[in-house]
Amino acid sequence: MARPEPFVSLRGPLGTPVDLYEGDALRGLPQVVPTGSVDCVVTSPPYNRKVPYGAYDDDRPRAEYVRWVGKAADALDRVLTPQGSLFLNIGASPSDPWLPWDVAREVGERFRLQNVIHWVKSIAIDWDLAGKGAGLSQDLAVGHYKPLKSRRYLHSGHEYIFHFTRTGAVELDRLAIGVPYQDASNVERWRSSGSNRRCRGNTWFLPYPTIRFRAKDRPHPATFPVELPERCYRLHGAGKIRQAADPFVGIGASAIAAMRLGLPFVGFDLDREYLATAVESLVREGASVPTTTARPTRRRARNPTLK
Repeated sequence: MARPEPFVSLRGPLGTPVDLYEGDALRGLPQVVPTGSVDCVVTSPPYNRKVPYGAYDDDRPRAEYVRWVGKAADALDRVLTPQGSLFLNIGASPSDPWLPWDVAREVGERFRLQNVIHWVKSIAIDWDLAGKGAGLSQDLAVGHYKPLKSRRYLHSGHEYIFHFTRTGAVELDRLAIGVPYQDASNVERWRSSGSNRRCRGNTWFLPYPTIRFRAKDRPHPATFPVELPERCYRLHGAGKIRQAADPFVGIGASAIAAMRLGLPFVGFDLDREYLATAVESLVREGASVPTTTARPTRRRARNPTLK
């Protein structure tokens, strides 16, 4: 089987390659990525919530969708190293809160679920519960959310990041994304920490940046901030990652994060418009474009909604 040509091959500022492919990763990964060569995958498949993607039908029968994610896990199972990490981001709809867990169980047939991380996009904090160190004088509501008109459901300010490994015993660099102790006396109390940093824990507040024009500033209908995959790479241990990958790369957040850390990266997406946007973002971040650049594309009008 002939190896497919990349949509674009770039070089990051630190000299590491960033290769993006147009096509189905379930077929493309075995042709492009050697068996057992990927150390870290950070990805977010479509959520099957009728989101208006450009080249993908996001409205499958539920059981078929869960099986499809399982097939993607099969492809990743072939390429992940024995000590590799798979960080799988997925959210729920208010009417189907079990979907992320059903997907996690399906993927769990191939891997061990080592950590469950809660990505908090929006939160309200009562000033009197925040502690004196927060310096609040009133309640604080931070982050962005999609308002939900309902008498039954609360709006969703959170998604899951399921951390899978082969053994459930992969050592992580927890302090690489650690936080300082709020009370300096804790440094002496917890001598094993060795420094004024502690584990961040499994609740990550990462809001979307404020945007003015959604179609221009966030042209993909379901993205995550670059800081999310960057944090996942650091947690796995950026120094251990010889190859990072994302089978659903979209407009390139995982690719940008890998490039910032100097990690070789390979990504797939069905939609060449999303890939073209990813290339533009990577170039703005300092990637160099070789003589063969991204294929030209005509952009379609969109009215995307956030996931």
